[in-house]
Amino acid sequence: MGNLKQSVPWWCFANVGITPQEFIKMLVEIGYHGVEMLPPEHFQLAKDNGLTLVNTQGHVPLEVGLNKRENFADIERQLKERLGWCQQWGIPSLIMFSGNRNGQSDAEGLEITVENLKKLVPLAEAAGVLLTLELLNSKVDHPDYMCDKTPWSVEVCQQVNSPNLKILYDIYHMQIMEGDVISTIRQYHTYIGHYHTAGVPGRHEIDDTQELNYAPIMRAIVETGYDGFVGQEFVPVGDPRAGLEYAFRLCDV
Repeated sequence: MGNLKQSVPWWCFANVGITPQEFIKMLVEIGYHGVEMLPPEHFQLAKDNGLTLVNTQGHVPLEVGLNKRENFADIERQLKERLGWCQQWGIPSLIMFSGNRNGQSDAEGLEITVENLKKLVPLAEAAGVLLTLELLNSKVDHPDYMCDKTPWSVEVCQQVNSPNLKILYDIYHMQIMEGDVISTIRQYHTYIGHYHTAGVPGRHEIDDTQELNYAPIMRAIVETGYDGFVGQEFVPVGDPRAGLEYAFRLCDV
């Protein structure tokens, strides 16, 4: 159908026995439009094969994030470097992280995250790059991560109030934390700048072994008028190509 552009993060396939060259070739042959979180040494490979470099991390590690003032200087340093990559290679977005709570209240974390982003967003605005604050589950994969609920991330976006800051709504993570995926997308779609998928439970293929029904979720995304990318962020347990082909067809609504 072509109503959604689809992409795949490299990290999910980095340890399944295929090379970056094989991975990129496979994406192109299946029909994917972009690749995510590719190491810089492979940027040219993606470009040479006509794939969009959709994003990379704006800073690492994700546990050390925007919710602490003492983290700001290092995040700013990393972000400036990666905004340079964006301008050189045409990367449209960078992923940002709240960091872990470490005993901090969500209210204080929100206040400091907003404070830090208000200093960083002008850099993104000047570079023409979208920052996406990623929602992750703190129940299974990322214990103690602060940005684990959609309303918290929306409040950050509302207070920062910039078109260059949106949410990375990870469907896998938010199914674990909240459920009610389609209603959430309909309610908050104006704040969402990117989507990720994966099967629940397990973060594996989005097939009939898991609890999410991705075709209607994708139709709900299309109905909002979204024109960005949907990233297939699952870790395959079966044949990587078969999983990616199935996911591509399922989400081509």
